[in-house]
Amino acid sequence: MIEPVRIGNRRVGDGEPCLVIAEAGSNHNGLRQQAARLVDVAASAGADALKFQVFRADRLYPKRAGASDYLGEPRSIHEIIAELEMPYDWVSELAAHCRARGALFLASVFDEESADRLEPFVDAFKIASYELTHLPLIRHVARTAKPVIISTGAATLEEVAETVDAFRATGNDGLVLMQCTAAYPAPLESLNVRAIPTMKSAFDVPVGLSDHSRDPLVGPLAAVAVGANLIEKHFTLSNELPGVDHRFAVEPPELRLMIQRIREAERALGSGRKDVHPVEAELRAFARRSVFAVRAITRGETLTRENIAVLRCGKLPAGVPPARFDDLLGRRARRDIPAEQAITPDDYV
Repeated sequence: MIEPVRIGNRRVGDGEPCLVIAEAGSNHNGLRQQAARLVDVAASAGADALKFQVFRADRLYPKRAGASDYLGEPRSIHEIIAELEMPYDWVSELAAHCRARGALFLASVFDEESADRLEPFVDAFKIASYELTHLPLIRHVARTAKPVIISTGAATLEEVAETVDAFRATGNDGLVLMQCTAAYPAPLESLNVRAIPTMKSAFDVPVGLSDHSRDPLVGPLAAVAVGANLIEKHFTLSNELPGVDHRFAVEPPELRLMIQRIREAERALGSGRKDVHPVEAELRAFARRSVFAVRAITRGETLTRENIAVLRCGKLPAGVPPARFDDLLGRRARRDIPAEQAITPDDYV
C-alpha cells in the first residue's frame, strides 16, 4: 500500500479523494485582479488547489535563445516569458485568498530564489516537466521539507528514476509524480494514462495526471479509472484572452463540469469489494429465481420437469435455490403443493 502524502490539510494517495488542481499558470496576464479572479473561479468550481507558475525569464532562457516555433510568434522566448512573470509581492495575497476560499495554494518554481521566496506560503511545490533533470533545483526544493509534485512529461522511466533517487536522498518523503504529455494542447492519443499505475508500481508514490489536452473530460476520467491520485488541468477565464496558455486551457463551465464528473467517476468506482449494493436489494429479492411448482402437485407424486421449474420469485416467498433443481427430480411430494408455490425442503422426500 502506497503511503499517502499530506499536502496542507489533505492526504493524497490511494483510498483518498482525487486531489484536483486548477492550474492557473501564468493566465493572470500580469494583472493582480485577474489572478484573484482565477482563484475565485476555481474555488467556485470545486477545485481542491490552485497553482500558479512563478518564474524569472533570466533563469529560464538566455536572451539569445530565439523564438519558439510552437508558439508561432516572432518574438524571442525570453521576451515572452519576461512579460508573464508574476511579481513576488503577489504571492502572500494570493495564498491568503486561496485559503480564504478553502483551496490549497501551490506554485511551480523554476529557480532556487523563487523557491526560497515562496516557501513560507505554498502548501506544496510543483516541478514542471522540463525541470525534471534539473537535479540541483529538485534537491533544493526537496530540502525545504515541503511536499513536491513533479511532472514527468518528455521523460523516460529511467530519467524519472534518477530524479526520484535524487529527491529521496534529501530525506524528504513527500514526493508525488504526475504523468504528463509535454505538448500544448496534447492530443488525446498521447496522454498515456496507463503510465500512472506503471509509475505507482515502480516508485511507490502517489501519481496523477497533468492533462494538457483541450478536452475537459476524457483524460481526467480515464486517469481516475486507472487509479490517479491527482488531476491537474490548465484553466482560463476565456480562450480569447491573449497569452500562450489560454488557448488550450478549459474555461470556467468546463472546469466545473470536469470536477463534477471526477467526483461522479470516483463514486462509480466504488470500494472494489464485490458485494450486494443496497440499491440492488429489492430486485435481488424480486427477480432471483427459485424452484416452483408449475401446477398443483399431489402428495406422493414424483417431481419432474413437467411439474416443477426454475422461476423468478416476484413477491412470492423463495424456496429451494436453482442449484438444487436436478436434486429434486425423481423425489416424491411429501404433501400437496399448490400451483405457483415455491418448493421448500419440507415439501419432498
